[in-house]
Amino acid sequence: MNKFLVAAFASLLLAGCSGNWGWYVVNPMTDSGFLNLKFLLSGLYYTILLSVTAISFSIVFGLVIALPGLARNRYLRGINRFYVELVRAVPILVLILWVYYGMPQLAGLSIGVFWAGVIALALSDSAFEAEIFRAGIQSVDRGQYEAAHTISLNYADTMRFVILPQAIRRVLPALGNQLVYMLKMSSLVSVIGMQELTRKANELVVTEYRPLEVYTILVLEYLVLILIVSAGVRWLERRMQPDQRT
Repeated sequence: MNKFLVAAFASLLLAGCSGNWGWYVVNPMTDSGFLNLKFLLSGLYYTILLSVTAISFSIVFGLVIALPGLARNRYLRGINRFYVELVRAVPILVLILWVYYGMPQLAGLSIGVFWAGVIALALSDSAFEAEIFRAGIQSVDRGQYEAAHTISLNYADTMRFVILPQAIRRVLPALGNQLVYMLKMSSLVSVIGMQELTRKANELVVTEYRPLEVYTILVLEYLVLILIVSAGVRWLERRMQPDQRT
């Protein structure tokens, strides 16, 4: 797969040498091409920072929202269901625009571009995280609760020491998928001026008038980033698996 991607990109570069394509704008061997690539890569920091911050908040908030969904009280379950269905029904782009332009008027506070993106992405993702955690917790055998009860653990300690460690191990692949999803959705924050990868690419297209070449580099940036994150998630998943030899 990796060899195919390299070959496809190389064919694009070779084809651009004989046509009217302008791969020189991203050629690292020239001063202008090197500066353009450096400009594009400068958005990588904010893409990663935005995604990691947002998913950190969404995991915590998603877990908090998931717990009422496991309660016997139907009103608590209703709160969980109402939040999940409401947030999942709102397109993430609409949520970003609402948080950035609407929340300051509602709360009377000024929200920067970065934190508006974090809040919108975290809110949107928290509904999915809540469902992931709810399914993971429900997958733990009921006997684990009974065993914790026999050694006099309260509800909080049961969840902390017995249930959640097993549930997190089971939902880790889904959490990894959500991180990949968050990295891709962070590109939408460019509409409110966040200087991440997509915004940098848009600005370079305006100055160079070479959308094919610039957006091809943007695709490769996201591709490499997602492959690295996916490899890290698979490594972490293997590390958290119980030793099969025992």
